[in-house]
Amino acid sequence: MSASTPAVSRTSVYTTPAFWERLWRTGGIQSAGLFIVGYIIYGHQPQVGAPGDALVAFYNGGRTQILIAAVFYGFAVLNLTWFAAALRTTLADAGQDGWGAAATASSAAVGGLFLLLNSVVAVLAYSIAASGNQTLTSGLNDLTWAVVVLSSFPRAMLIMAAAFGLWRARLISNALFTAGVAAVVLVLLGGTTWLSAGFWAPDGAYSRLVSPAVGVVWGLVVSWVLLSRPATRAGW
Repeated sequence: MSASTPAVSRTSVYTTPAFWERLWRTGGIQSAGLFIVGYIIYGHQPQVGAPGDALVAFYNGGRTQILIAAVFYGFAVLNLTWFAAALRTTLADAGQDGWGAAATASSAAVGGLFLLLNSVVAVLAYSIAASGNQTLTSGLNDLTWAVVVLSSFPRAMLIMAAAFGLWRARLISNALFTAGVAAVVLVLLGGTTWLSAGFWAPDGAYSRLVSPAVGVVWGLVVSWVLLSRPATRAGW
């Protein structure tokens, strides 16, 4: 007779709910880092109404770096949506399902607009800029700046969902909640940057630097809040 050997169960740390919970809670940090790296590689995009030779020099001359940046931007959007999913799970656990749903909806809108923006600049660099059609190239370049401005609204909604949801769940202090409300207002102001030139133009410093920086900083803050709170249940 042969004795039967009991099966030995081996569980890897990478298959546990705790691993995935922590991984997606760090999605905000990963997304911020990928956006910054992509922005550095991408370079300074020509402004609205830029001459044709400047557009060709940027999109065709910098084709490789733009396409590399597009990959980083794509991974940044991927991590942003997973981060929003982790935020939704945390808020749902705290009984704030409405704010969690708002985080899911706004992150989907932000991700969709960013992917549209990424697709336009990628196709400009890949083929359109080199085709010699300066009218189309100029129009698509201007479109990207308009998308940046209009993305302010879903970005503000995502910040608001985190600020109000975490505050209502008593996971952040009143001071941090006030900072979140201020971040919502600052990002919303980015949706009004329609002057023809200067600081408050679609391609101006506020729309291009200040408003995105506010969102990145708030994302890092929310990541820190989520990471400092132990999970109450296995969400993954």
